[in-house]
Amino acid sequence: MQSDSFLVSLLRDKAMKKISDDITTLADLIKKGDRKALARAITLVENEYVGSDILLKIIQQKDTPVIGFTGPPGAGKSTLINAFLRHILLMKKKAAVIAVDPTSPFNYGSLLADRIRMSEHFNNENIFIRSVATRGSLGGLSEKIIEITDVLRAADFDFIIIETVGVGQSEVEIAGLADTTIVIVVPESGDDIQAMKSGIMEIADIFVVNKSDREGASSLVNNLKKMLMQKHESGWSVPVISTIATSDEGIDELLEKIILHRNSNAFNEKKILLLTEKVYQLARNYRMRGLKREDIKKRLEIAKQEPSFNLYRFVDDFKN
Repeated sequence: MQSDSFLVSLLRDKAMKKISDDITTLADLIKKGDRKALARAITLVENEYVGSDILLKIIQQKDTPVIGFTGPPGAGKSTLINAFLRHILLMKKKAAVIAVDPTSPFNYGSLLADRIRMSEHFNNENIFIRSVATRGSLGGLSEKIIEITDVLRAADFDFIIIETVGVGQSEVEIAGLADTTIVIVVPESGDDIQAMKSGIMEIADIFVVNKSDREGASSLVNNLKKMLMQKHESGWSVPVISTIATSDEGIDELLEKIILHRNSNAFNEKKILLLTEKVYQLARNYRMRGLKREDIKKRLEIAKQEPSFNLYRFVDDFKN
């Protein structure tokens, strides 16, 4: 029995050594700019495969700026990002884009495809694009977005861009992840701008009024500027930029404001808040690691048949 136990332990140690060596090699390839290795690493952490925790602990992250693009559906986020990427390429810079998409209720995969949404840049070696699914997250992001972003920060990018799913006011999660949060609205949002004050209005470092060739754009810009006059004690004045993404208008100014924000006191003050939020989210996700929707569904199918079924007593079983 002792010899069998020793053999099992030896085999396990050898297997872990092999995994550790493979992960170290993967981390080195990411650092050297290997895009296939980067894609494998993202899959590894997104699905919590064996070795993902090792990878996250050994990768050397750079201070690559993370820019969040958020706003209601139909605001033109993808079109604006496409235009933004064109300008980045003209600067001879590299960028990674994480497009967070709605989750299929059937297979928990992404409903939209990066090839369709950003096909213009998909095959460019200086642009890396990846779609990830929300998988039930209510804040417009993916539950593994922090880990994915940190993997990207270990690569050779000059910018990391995150496009949220676009779910309206609940989409404030991006403020806890992005160094600079860009909120995109359109002239048709004018009537709803007052209602936005208590939610998405509070998270913007930069406001963009896209499709500004439409009627009502100037009025919306002026209203936003008035509402933002008293914001940000750090001294950062939230700019309101007019853009027409389809013709690249206003993109230069947007890039200029992103750089200004990164060099401002507001950016430095935000760093510790971002780290605090990341630690909170990671710790919460770790505690919920063993909780799977598929398991809940199976147990519910049985428990729901009981006449005395109570949702809150049922939830108690998952609290310990």
